[in-house]
Amino acid sequence: MSFDHLSSLEAQPPQYRDDPETRDDQEFNNFAENLSVQLFGLTSSISRLSQQINLLGTRRDTERVRERVSDLLEETRDGFKDVGEKMRKLAAWEDVNPSQKYTQQKLSREFQASGSEFQTIQRQALEKQRASASAARTAIDASDPSSLPQYSDEPQQQQAQLQEQEQLRLASQDEVDFQESLIVEREAEIRNIETSVGELNELFRDVAHIVHEQGAQLDTIDGNVQNVAVDTRHADLELRSANRYQKSARGKACCLLIILAVVLVIIILAAVLG
Repeated sequence: MSFDHLSSLEAQPPQYRDDPETRDDQEFNNFAENLSVQLFGLTSSISRLSQQINLLGTRRDTERVRERVSDLLEETRDGFKDVGEKMRKLAAWEDVNPSQKYTQQKLSREFQASGSEFQTIQRQALEKQRASASAARTAIDASDPSSLPQYSDEPQQQQAQLQEQEQLRLASQDEVDFQESLIVEREAEIRNIETSVGELNELFRDVAHIVHEQGAQLDTIDGNVQNVAVDTRHADLELRSANRYQKSARGKACCLLIILAVVLVIIILAAVLG
């Protein structure tokens, strides 16, 4: 248990410190509040990531921009994985009251919305990385010396001049190697994004399934409560009917006793007077 959690318990009135139900409520509230803060942080990360991805493929596209995109993607992915595990724990929290159930559903909707937005952002980054890697690969292939026309039938001096002119248009071998290394990095990032999309899709499905099950359980509980309410009303009507019948029976019995008493008095009086 954390120091902050102990402090929150000590701040409570003495009569509530030893109440297990109160402690459980406070633990749920603290957990949900921290989760809400993390979700807000993910929303901020998605906003920054979107701004950087919009620069890809433009004049402001630089290696520094691509590094920031890569770092933000990794940071946000890790954040979603952490929050997803906590969402599972929150959705499986036992003995929640209606207010806590509302909090569960609210945070789940926020998580699903943020996740959907992040998946869209990842696909945009994936498309731009693929386009960039393809363009770079095409440029390198076009500058390959082996693809240049050969001039074996030309005089040796003219061929040398033509080759020298062609070499001026070629990037240096170091530049080609550098570009190829960048392409390798971009292709690795593409694979990371593809893997991340699959992992997060599975995570979102799991959380959605848990929330759906919780909702189905709520529907069942609500239906049972309604059935109990109907049965209770029927039982109340039957009890009232039985009560009325009992009162009527008691009234008839009293009348019968009175009649019997009157008859008995008449008989006694007749015997005495006779």
